[in-house]
Amino acid sequence: MDANATTCAVFCTIVPPHVLDKLARAEDPALSGPARRTLERDALERTRRRITTVRALAAPTGAPSDKPKRTIFDAGRKEHLPGKKVRGEGGRPTADDTVTRAYDGLGATFEMFLKSYGRHSIDDSGLPLNATVHYGEDYGNAFWNGEQMVFGDGDGEIFKDFTIPVDVAAHELTHGVTQYTANLDYFGQSGALNESMSDVFGSLTKQFQLGQTAEEADWLIGAGLLADRVSGVALRSMKAPGTAYDDDVLGKDPQPATMDDYVRTSRDNGGVHINSGIPNHAFYLVARALGGHAWERAGQIWYDALTGGELASDADFADFAQLTVAAAQARYGKGEEQRAVLEAWTKVGISDLRARMGTVVGAR
Repeated sequence: MDANATTCAVFCTIVPPHVLDKLARAEDPALSGPARRTLERDALERTRRRITTVRALAAPTGAPSDKPKRTIFDAGRKEHLPGKKVRGEGGRPTADDTVTRAYDGLGATFEMFLKSYGRHSIDDSGLPLNATVHYGEDYGNAFWNGEQMVFGDGDGEIFKDFTIPVDVAAHELTHGVTQYTANLDYFGQSGALNESMSDVFGSLTKQFQLGQTAEEADWLIGAGLLADRVSGVALRSMKAPGTAYDDDVLGKDPQPATMDDYVRTSRDNGGVHINSGIPNHAFYLVARALGGHAWERAGQIWYDALTGGELASDADFADFAQLTVAAAQARYGKGEEQRAVLEAWTKVGISDLRARMGTVVGAR
């Protein structure tokens, strides 16, 4: 993105509104109270983000470092940002495990993007990474507000501390990567792509940190976040969208895996957290088909498509699919990588790519 460009006013959370809406209607006030407060806070932050003047991106000053510049703040269970500084880059660890996990999560994301794709922080120019922990009273979410990460402690009934899964931090920071590159509109299919990018690179960060292959990975987003009383394993599953939870309070995971079950709704910005299951599943299929470490070939193709400058802000699934097929050929030629990408999109219901791309897609 050009240094003089502007970014859209997007407020992104890890827990979808439809989950919190369901919780807010629970009969038990221990469940409904925190959910309602979280929804109210999210609505306020969303409005604040919309009305805040979007600033031009600052031009890079000198060569960016291969080291992150992290600062962790403590909101002290209040709702004022950023809060009190409790740890800076290279500073001594504190006795607060939440602070440590937030610091490490920012670092893990920085390292994955740097070592896998040569990207220096989320803006590729060494942008400092700031995060606030202990935000609000039983706040049940984590978000990227366009400038920094914010983590809630959860209510202990449904959600645990949001710093526990490293992919939560990586998911939210990837919204920043998208903000500084394709700047995908946060509505409909482009919004679902925006969410999917964050799930893809959030999962890749966890896999990179653990040294896992595509076969070894769990492909879950937010594993370890749900409290013991919840019948579920995570917020989302890229391997099997729609299976992450099935709970009497949360309801059933509504994500589709293919276009046959695409959800048309006016809620959640046109279902951005729901229909993201479709491109999520396409990426999973590519990663499993290629094998090995998913951040390498599969992740490289997705990264090239996201950052290559050709992805329009209002792109739909087919637009992005076409770019990934082209990116696979540009980097690897007409081989197994391109075939894996084409077959994955076909399996999730994006089936007109050969016609759209003509001779670009080689026959198997």
